Amino acid sequence: MGDAVVEPAPEESVDHLPSLCPQGNGGALGIITEGVGELTLVIDPEVAKKACEEVLEKVKLLHGTSTESLDKVDGCETAESVALENGDVANRSNSKNTETPTKIQEEDESVMDINTVKTALKRQKNNSAKQSWLLRLFESKLFEISMAISYLYNSKEPGVQAYIGNRLFYFKNEEVDFYLPQLLNMYIHMDEDVGDAIKPYIVHRCRQSINFSLQCAWLLGAYSSDMHISTQRHSRGTKLRKLILSDELKPAQKRRELPVLGPAPDAGLSPSKRTHQRSKSDATVTISLSSNLKRTSSNPKVENDEEELSSSSESLSKSFSSPVRLAPEREFIKSLMAIGKRLATLPTKEQKTQRLISELSLLNHKLPARVWLPTAGFDHHVVRVPHTQAVVLNSKDKAPYLVYVEVLECENFESSVVPARIPESQIRSTRSVENLPECGITHEQRASSFTTVPNYDNDDEAWSVDDIEVELPEIHTNSCDNISQFSVDSITSQEGREPIFIAAGDIRRRLSEQLAHTPTTFRRDPEDPSAVALKEPWQEKVRRIREGSPYGHFPNWRLLSVIVKCGDDLRQELLAFQVLKQLQVIWEQERVPLWIRPYKILVISADSGMIEPVVNAVSIHQVKKQSQLSLLDYFLQEHGNYTTEAFLSAQRNFVQSCAGYCLVCYLLQVKDRHNGNILLDAEGHIIHIDFGFILSSSPRNLGFETSAFKLTSEFVDVMGGPQGDMFNYYKMLMLQGLIAARKHMDKVVQIVEIMQQGSQLPCFHGSSTIRNLKERFHMNMTEEQLQLLVEQMVDGSMRSITTKLYDGFQYLTNGIM
Repeated sequence: MGDAVVEPAPEESVDHLPSLCPQGNGGALGIITEGVGELTLVIDPEVAKKACEEVLEKVKLLHGTSTESLDKVDGCETAESVALENGDVANRSNSKNTETPTKIQEEDESVMDINTVKTALKRQKNNSAKQSWLLRLFESKLFEISMAISYLYNSKEPGVQAYIGNRLFYFKNEEVDFYLPQLLNMYIHMDEDVGDAIKPYIVHRCRQSINFSLQCAWLLGAYSSDMHISTQRHSRGTKLRKLILSDELKPAQKRRELPVLGPAPDAGLSPSKRTHQRSKSDATVTISLSSNLKRTSSNPKVENDEEELSSSSESLSKSFSSPVRLAPEREFIKSLMAIGKRLATLPTKEQKTQRLISELSLLNHKLPARVWLPTAGFDHHVVRVPHTQAVVLNSKDKAPYLVYVEVLECENFESSVVPARIPESQIRSTRSVENLPECGITHEQRASSFTTVPNYDNDDEAWSVDDIEVELPEIHTNSCDNISQFSVDSITSQEGREPIFIAAGDIRRRLSEQLAHTPTTFRRDPEDPSAVALKEPWQEKVRRIREGSPYGHFPNWRLLSVIVKCGDDLRQELLAFQVLKQLQVIWEQERVPLWIRPYKILVISADSGMIEPVVNAVSIHQVKKQSQLSLLDYFLQEHGNYTTEAFLSAQRNFVQSCAGYCLVCYLLQVKDRHNGNILLDAEGHIIHIDFGFILSSSPRNLGFETSAFKLTSEFVDVMGGPQGDMFNYYKMLMLQGLIAARKHMDKVVQIVEIMQQGSQLPCFHGSSTIRNLKERFHMNMTEEQLQLLVEQMVDGSMRSITTKLYDGFQYLTNGIM
């Protein structure tokens, strides 16, 4: 039974076998034939086992460090399987070739050892394949800054972190600047590998820009403040902040250029090579060189340069001095903050306003200077503060104030020449040729054109002589004159232009719409001095201030505004700005017509900062107090009746902005939503401000605001009522916005999650802040379930009793309508 029945093979097949078998060991492994020939060329199992054991020993010696080892093991396994197969055939064919049980057991153990080694090598090969795919992702065009921040935060591999740190150099500056709070918070509160990956980029950018240096220093100080004082003193963040403020990171005169921020030309390089190049760059070497030059007196040139630039030798003698390169801006910001602190001690808004005007008037004596507003988006020099236009904003305990700043735009505020000071008593003719730098007038000719007039007490009188002050023969014929040239252009262009025909009916309709409503003008209120200033249209304010400014004739003159806050921690405001900005980008990408207005936040310290004001906007509280009208009636008064283009456009703007901010308030759990914290702009949009209570915090833990968001009956009336088409449009926008936001949930959540590291902010109290935030995106719901959820949230917010209670509480305690 055990013998196999084998039919004899033809003779020619046996004759051909030697030609198929190469000479040498293992030649028989390649012969798989049938018939009698197979019996005569059977592999001895003992020989096969011995060969496999020899290969296994070699594999163990090599320890499986290369793919060649894997090939050897694979070959050994192949040999073993062939040997076993042939041996099995031999056992069935010939009873003489049987093995003892002991030999079979040893053979099984050797096969198991080979399988273990092979599994380990395959796992290593898979890991290297994963790293290869990760590198391809990092070097692809799809790799954006949000992904870089995510890998930097989540990866535990030092090599990956170092590579991402180098990859930061190839993103645009503004892209990285958006995540600067996250980068610096990781640098302060996470392990050294992350900090070492981030620091070269921060150092490089600080060398390039004073503005970036100061923003880093301010943020490092603010985010280090949550640490214990003993730990904070010796922390990495404090050391880097001192390094920046000591100005050792100023640009070196001779330094190897770092790679251009853009697509990497050497995309094929490995992360280790790039890390080595960056870590040994001259950007790091020059830090130690400059510090050595400052510490020793062997180089008098360095000390002489410092003495020439320094306004006070005492400040440089201190161990923690403020170098001249950073000093003007730091002193300017400190002056603005100090004014706010002094205002807070005064009892009434009237006294605060008078003190504010006098303080800013003194500040004008130090201007122009090489200072700027960090909230602006272009390079400029501050030349004047129109002190009489500043106002104190509504606040019960503190004294935030709104200040307007005149600036002259320039190419580079670090290298451009600071404008010369023009006293208030010196007036220039706005019609003179010297006003126009493009006319080829030299600086000396422009300076000599100043004409001094008597210093009248009445500013209007003083400026009224401007038209008759200077008589220049060439101003009537020179083509460079702004006013005369504009007049000629307007006349000649009308002659050459094709006639435009407008229907008489359209003219009558538009005239009737203009006469039907007149925009509300706010009256002066001593308890709310900001209402009149905020209500004035921005362009009117710019025109009025420019006419009264000695710098207004410059073509690069601009007017900026900023809110200065002291005693408030703006780090939560900065976090909210980042989330709003990210949601705005998401909705634009997904083409959802929601409207929100993120405004810039500048954190100076843990209790001070600056806010970019929203122009042409007043609070709903101010609207109701000044007009004594409902919100709908105010809309009708401002924009005309229900059928006018202006009203319909304003109503659509209201719906799109209300839907956007309702989603923001729901996702971030924004509280303290009284009418003083909701603005209404001239185009009908609403804008939520003051994000001091978000996520896990609420004002005084009163628990009034339990609804998903604020949606009052007045808001619904402006939309046309709960049965109107615009209200259905509002709910549709809510659904579309939530669907779009949850597609990009990770981008929103990581902004918040990274800032929770080491933070003591109230918005992060409790251990479930991030989990609750993720749950509000409802990733497990279908779109039909989301639609039902939106309907329930809208209905619940409309009928919320707690919203009405909180508005009533604010009216009784703070007078907010």
